[in-house]
Amino acid sequence: MEKSLNSTLRKAGKEKNDEFYTQLTDIERELRHYKDHFKDKVVFCNCDDPRISNFFHYFSYNFEALGLKKLITTCYKNQSMDLFSEHKSEKAIYLEYNGDKNGDRIPNPEEIGIIELNGDGDFRSAESIELLKQADIVVTNPPFSLFREYVAQLIEYDKKFLIVGNQNAITYRETFELLKANKIWLGIDNGGTKWFQVPDHYNINTKSRIKTENNKQYFSMGSVVWFTNLHNRKRNENLLLYKTYNSTDYPKYDNYEAINVDKVADIPIDYKEIMGVPITFLDKYNPNQFELLGIMNTGEENTGIRHIDSAHGRPLVNGVEKYLRILIKSKEI
Repeated sequence: MEKSLNSTLRKAGKEKNDEFYTQLTDIERELRHYKDHFKDKVVFCNCDDPRISNFFHYFSYNFEALGLKKLITTCYKNQSMDLFSEHKSEKAIYLEYNGDKNGDRIPNPEEIGIIELNGDGDFRSAESIELLKQADIVVTNPPFSLFREYVAQLIEYDKKFLIVGNQNAITYRETFELLKANKIWLGIDNGGTKWFQVPDHYNINTKSRIKTENNKQYFSMGSVVWFTNLHNRKRNENLLLYKTYNSTDYPKYDNYEAINVDKVADIPIDYKEIMGVPITFLDKYNPNQFELLGIMNTGEENTGIRHIDSAHGRPLVNGVEKYLRILIKSKEI
């Protein structure tokens, strides 16, 4: 992630500007791979403005097709139909939808229960946690600045989930440990440009990441991925490899006993020891094919993989620093 984008996200967290609303097309593109998971399940979207959220739209309009039992969405201090009301309402609410009642297969307002909350609707509040306990699957776009805390809560309450996050969250110590333990993994529609609707009052300096369509402002957050613990077809697909190892194309690091691989497609099929690969490897990661060992990274997010007696975390090849690398080892040889 480039420095300016990092600054934008840090600023968003500090100012509580975490309203990055996922587009329906992105939701549909990912959710179509998980339809079998939702039959007779309670779905909870706990970081949404439910009457305008595209997550609420997707699940309410596909309620019968998915065979849902119940849909619950919480609203953080906002009862306005305006998506970006800056949370000025004194009451938070949650919406409960139990499916079509009049036969038109459309979620009409009279079919949606609206219940006031005593608190602010924050996902960490006691009321929201009680709703979380009712849920089978959580699907939402959580505040990126609170990603660690949000995922920790899902793990604590042993919930199935499918959530949006920045690719950089992979490098968080807590997230990577869950990836290593095969408690979470990536979804299917990862990377590429995803545009999130943001309020007009957001002051975003990264102009190349802003666009306006139909008088609405959109922001691209770089490489955005889906994190989940729901099985998907890609999870156990083997990465097809064709390169073979040689010491010229695959030099060893100066500061760690492993070879460097610059592209995921170049992982050698015949190498038995530890390899350092780009972070995008996790989009192709099959735990039956590879073992995930750690990350080579410098800074507070470093997961502890460093050469002995060295404070340097990122990989060095002939004195030249590479971007962070994920350390893996083949299980197939």
